[in-house]
Amino acid sequence: MKFYNLNDHKENKNFSQALQQGLGIKQGLFFPKYLPKLNNNTIENILNFNFIDRSSYILSLFLEEEIKLNILKKKIKEGFNFPLILNFLNKNLACLELFHGPTLAFKDFGVRFMAQMLKFFNKKKQNKIIILTATSGDTGAAVAHAFYKIKNIEIVILYPYKKISILQEKLFCTLGNNIKTIAIKGNFDDCQKLIKKSFDDQELKQNLNLNSANSINISRLLAQICYYFEAFSQIPLDQRKKKIIISVPSGNFGNLTAGLMSKVMGLPIYKFIAATNINDTIPKYLNTGYWNPQKTVSTLSNAMDVSIPNNWPRIKEIFKNKNFNLNLLESKSITDLETTQIIIDVFNKYKYILEPHTAVSFCALKKFIPEKNTFNIFFGTAHPAKFKDYIYNTLHKKITLPKILANCIKKKNLSYKLPNNFLVLKKFLMKNYMI
Repeated sequence: MKFYNLNDHKENKNFSQALQQGLGIKQGLFFPKYLPKLNNNTIENILNFNFIDRSSYILSLFLEEEIKLNILKKKIKEGFNFPLILNFLNKNLACLELFHGPTLAFKDFGVRFMAQMLKFFNKKKQNKIIILTATSGDTGAAVAHAFYKIKNIEIVILYPYKKISILQEKLFCTLGNNIKTIAIKGNFDDCQKLIKKSFDDQELKQNLNLNSANSINISRLLAQICYYFEAFSQIPLDQRKKKIIISVPSGNFGNLTAGLMSKVMGLPIYKFIAATNINDTIPKYLNTGYWNPQKTVSTLSNAMDVSIPNNWPRIKEIFKNKNFNLNLLESKSITDLETTQIIIDVFNKYKYILEPHTAVSFCALKKFIPEKNTFNIFFGTAHPAKFKDYIYNTLHKKITLPKILANCIKKKNLSYKLPNNFLVLKKFLMKNYMI
């Protein structure tokens, strides 16, 4: 299958090229030439598969010309080596827990698949790849752990200084080896702008083999399609007949993009809710038609502190190509006050602990007034232990740290600190990675 550049449709790449290039010319995102359409019988059949077999089948539809199914299955098994659980709060309401991976966040799915694919396609070339990426919280840890000690792949992660939780920071800033982390004195959008400038700089292009592991990379989106199908497989048969509504906590909107792609492929999702914090560019755009991003504001749900979501052009492309009615997509903005209150309410009612991002997802779902005969899913994208102090202050409930967090909490932070200045970053990259 070919993948085309949304900013220049003449640029077409196969998967391995799009994977390794990251961004197209004019900073264009790659998107599949077409999305495979599965009929009802096929969907019913693959929903009976286990997660690895089903994911292998789905991804083979995009990659079958470039990687044999048995090898693909092996790579997926290595990447998706952890469970995902649809946890029922009542018969019509469930949380899809996507935080049981090695860094306790949903990003593990997309990034670990990307790591396996880059490792496979770069094996023969033995090129040194520099992965330059930005994180607002969880991506950094997922990228660092997925690529840790992989030969010929160097990782550089930018994150906003003092704007992510200490536990999030410790997960990826203590590894060393082929992982370098840089705290930028700015916000996440500043980090993203530095990344984009790096990919546009001709001198860096000529001297460094740059790639990105952000959700701009098509490999991450393809991987995330798989857990929408897994969510359906865990819904009881009698509930699958209802209208399925999925609330997705949204920052860069990669998670939601993958969901829309799964719907195009035939998964019968009735409606999506794009749940944002007060960085509400998309809710306002859907309500008014005006694109007017404001300065990014720091919130409790810090991984979603994004005012200019990278993946929105892909969502626009899906709606344009498929003539989807915008009624398919709702978007709700949630304040920090509402986030805290919903965490208290859910714990009191269900004895279930939400962290801030998952709370935004639940609160947006609650704000939406659904039709009758619905089954409602909200995504749990991070483990509550990452916010243990906040949870304790909110619920007076202690959370035992999972082993991976307990192991890294006392390690030294190895990060560099740089100003929000492209020339300073460029000098750093040239000094450390020039071929």
